[in-house]
Amino acid sequence: MSFSSAVSPHPPILSLPQLLLPLPRLSLRDTSRLLYLTSLAATRYHPNWSPIASGYLLLHSTNYVIHTSIGTPPQPLLASLDISSDTAWFPCISCLRCPSSPVSPFFSPSLSSSFHTVPCLSPLCSHLHTPLCSSSSCAFNLSYGSSSIFATLSQDSLLLSPNPVSFHYTFGCVHSVTGVSMPPHGHLGLGRGPLSFLSQTHSIYSSVFSYCLPSFRSPSFSGTLRLGPSGQPRRIRKTRLLLNPHRPSLYYVNMTGIRVGRKRLPIQPSTLAFDPKTGAGTVFDSGTMFSRLVSPAYAALRDEFRRRVKGRDVSSLGGFDTCYRGPAPTVPTITFEFEGMNMTLTEENTMIHGSSGGGGVACLAMAASPGNMNSVLNVIASFQQQNHRVLFDVAKTLVGVSRELCTT
Repeated sequence: MSFSSAVSPHPPILSLPQLLLPLPRLSLRDTSRLLYLTSLAATRYHPNWSPIASGYLLLHSTNYVIHTSIGTPPQPLLASLDISSDTAWFPCISCLRCPSSPVSPFFSPSLSSSFHTVPCLSPLCSHLHTPLCSSSSCAFNLSYGSSSIFATLSQDSLLLSPNPVSFHYTFGCVHSVTGVSMPPHGHLGLGRGPLSFLSQTHSIYSSVFSYCLPSFRSPSFSGTLRLGPSGQPRRIRKTRLLLNPHRPSLYYVNMTGIRVGRKRLPIQPSTLAFDPKTGAGTVFDSGTMFSRLVSPAYAALRDEFRRRVKGRDVSSLGGFDTCYRGPAPTVPTITFEFEGMNMTLTEENTMIHGSSGGGGVACLAMAASPGNMNSVLNVIASFQQQNHRVLFDVAKTLVGVSRELCTT
């Protein structure tokens, strides 16, 4: 089945209100996502590469998705990439209140000869935070954003387009959902916990992966997920991967400063410092759409950014506080500085474009961290990662970033 064929070859021009505003709604979705982070204690590809697409035009979802197949014979499904969680899950046939999509069907366990549920006495069941064992099968509830899912821990064959990965991959078969933030597709957790993709495939891929996310407006599977040490970029600057024992799945790094143009912002080191006790620090995340910075850092960035864009009136729109109507302005680069590497963002990673009130509008695509327990957390989100190769070598505790064009 060709999922991309469901997308119009000439997608309509998307206005900013259509695309991002319900930003109260998308902004609220990001806030829910950050709350979720808190709850965590025909192209020929390389054999270990899987194509990635934005879910926006395909599924009206802000997640990035890959082709997967579960079962014997294989049942094609879509799954989002989530580097900040561990568990995989797929909506199963007869799931109550699971959102549906014609391009991402439900999994049917009865049609797979290799499917089986995980018994309660299995060590795998003990890896869940709150296993439910009222019957012989291991079940669990899991919060995701503002939604809650109920699933049975299961095992079956997993393929990532088109390569076999595991004949006994452990995942959740979702039976019911409450809430509205559950996406209409499966979910593949690439965190560092015992049930994550990295842990289950460590003997194959050595806990090394990288991805390049295409533009969220692109309808094609032009991005790539690369698994294992082979085929990874050799010339890529890296920084240390930090471990927070209270949030072990999150990919923390040490951000040391921020520049707008050539000016280094006057941000106190303590504002960006990593602190496992409070959860403070900086993480990379593939499920949050727009980067969030702690309030003092964001205020310094926003004020300098506005100062550099001279002679233009500034307005707010939805969740964005720095918007310019009319012709798109010339904007400075923004550089996130880390130990050992920099990540310099050009206009495509800093400005979101659309229309409002019959005219063009462009907004700074970042915001301050929400005023909750995540107020101390900086999140480098997917919009800022577009057209970058982001490499995670968990075994060597390294993260690397380099510019790579993967939007077609």
